[in-house]
Amino acid sequence: MLPRAIVWPMLLLLTACSNDPGTGPAEIKWDRDICNRCRMVVSDPHFAAQIRHFPEGRRSRVEKFDDIGCAMLWLDQQVWKGEPTIEVWVADFRTGDWIDARTATYVTQNTTPMEYGLGAQAGPGGMSFEQAKSHVYDVEQRFNRHGVQLLERLKEKADIRKGAQ
Repeated sequence: MLPRAIVWPMLLLLTACSNDPGTGPAEIKWDRDICNRCRMVVSDPHFAAQIRHFPEGRRSRVEKFDDIGCAMLWLDQQVWKGEPTIEVWVADFRTGDWIDARTATYVTQNTTPMEYGLGAQAGPGGMSFEQAKSHVYDVEQRFNRHGVQLLERLKEKADIRKGAQ
């Protein structure tokens, strides 16, 4: 029998290790993992996305998103967004399989969790990653009602209610 002084450190070392290989998409716990940008639960396996990045001197980190639009917008806000080691994965909207988001093509007219409307697919027949990013920014600009815009809208509604009294 091994002494406790050896067993406990070994046990801690084993529990610190994970099944994460350090590259590629990670497992998503559907209906439990939270989108890193909008904070909604990641629940649709046909429109989810992931970004794996590599903080300097540390293990890789995986950020999970409920919509490729959230992933694109979040990534653009990071100072390290241009690093060549960053991996972006998106679910194929037809099969749910993980594919490289930068080589995928994107089709519109989908009902997606955050209403960016993009479904990713392997192979030709849709927009490129850069075209899809432009689409996301167009949608965000047209329909964004967060922050200051929301406050302005609430103030307008309050003014209308006052005028109706």
